[in-house]
Amino acid sequence: MVVGVAGVAGARRPAPAAGRAPAGPRIGLALAGGGPLGAVWEIGALAALEEAVPGLDFNALDGYVGVSAGGVIAAALANGMRPRQVCAAFIEGDAPREDIIRPSLFFRPAFGELLRRGAALPGLVALAAFVYLFERRSLMAAFERLGAALPTGIFANAPLEARLRKVFSESGRSNDFRRLARRLVVVATDLDSGEAAPFGAPGFDHVPISEAVAASAALPGLFPPRAIGGRWYVDGALKKTLHARVLLDMGVDLVLCLNPLVPFDATAPGRHRVLAGGHRRIPKLVQGGLPLVLSQTFRTLIHSRLELGIKGYETSHPGTDILLFEPDHRDPELFLANLFSYSQRRALAEHAYQHTRADLRSRRSALRTVLARHGLAIDDAVLDDPHRRLLGGPRRRPAASAAQRTLARLDEVLSDLEGQVGAGAAPRASTA
Repeated sequence: MVVGVAGVAGARRPAPAAGRAPAGPRIGLALAGGGPLGAVWEIGALAALEEAVPGLDFNALDGYVGVSAGGVIAAALANGMRPRQVCAAFIEGDAPREDIIRPSLFFRPAFGELLRRGAALPGLVALAAFVYLFERRSLMAAFERLGAALPTGIFANAPLEARLRKVFSESGRSNDFRRLARRLVVVATDLDSGEAAPFGAPGFDHVPISEAVAASAALPGLFPPRAIGGRWYVDGALKKTLHARVLLDMGVDLVLCLNPLVPFDATAPGRHRVLAGGHRRIPKLVQGGLPLVLSQTFRTLIHSRLELGIKGYETSHPGTDILLFEPDHRDPELFLANLFSYSQRRALAEHAYQHTRADLRSRRSALRTVLARHGLAIDDAVLDDPHRRLLGGPRRRPAASAAQRTLARLDEVLSDLEGQVGAGAAPRASTA
């Protein structure tokens, strides 16, 4: 996994009012989308971060912003569920019954949408025939009239909303943004205006959290737009990847950003090795056909927009440190997984957990410097413990020898130095 650290000096926080003690560092969390398996990756990464940085309490941050699947995780954290609790509910299925979010919730057919569109088909066919025969329009223009019969999504989002409503209504939690102890914003996109809808922000905080999450996760083509207050909303990623500016405008000092969707580098050495489950790496993505081409296209667009956003944040909020955590661009395990399949969710959660730990080790010096500015420290004993796992069961990998551990640590130090040298031109900055 790649950890990007963008900490930029310049502006300072406003001085505290007279007679008041200076406030401690304010920390925010921004979670991007990526479908159910994107959420699985974020759960594994969050669990690794929470263990490695013991002062980092993901239930007591100053602000949370989530987009699409990231909105599910952000809402759970803001409601007091710890990363491992979310893991038990979302991945393992061994949480209390009222907390379990089953995979089938994401794949229930949108029968209502299909029936409504189907019922309109006869009238649309008659209209297309009229356009072609009597208005003397082209056959293509006539066929365009039939487009309104196509469903806007094939899976219903109502079951997910109902389940989240129940989870967030349990004792000690709330499905009301206004009743949360911490600021939570779940971003969707207004379909008719193309503008971002920051549910949870003033003017948008009357909408139930479960409704906001369902709207933010309504990826066009897979889920129908969600109707809220007479308007229609779709996936929040259509506007921006992270929407971290919501937190930056709150005046936080440190923003932790997690983005599970990165373009895959198929040119990396060793890409032809056999993967877990017998799948082979594809030397040329075009050989994988349309699904891989579309996946790479979508990931590249999402990530390029994210990179531009991070650069903009450095300019607009120069006094804030930003830590960006992502999967390794050379890692085929996540890229070749079906983002809407749960068959690999346990393996990928463990994969995300272990690779985040490895990445933290490889960049610990740069991260230590940034975290120290906010009163946080890395627990080296926890981070270097080879026996730690996210899920139950023994690790299959044999324990490394002393020589192997020494070589691994040397590689970590060299990687860390390389990152710091590359960022040497910018004060208080370290980039991956």
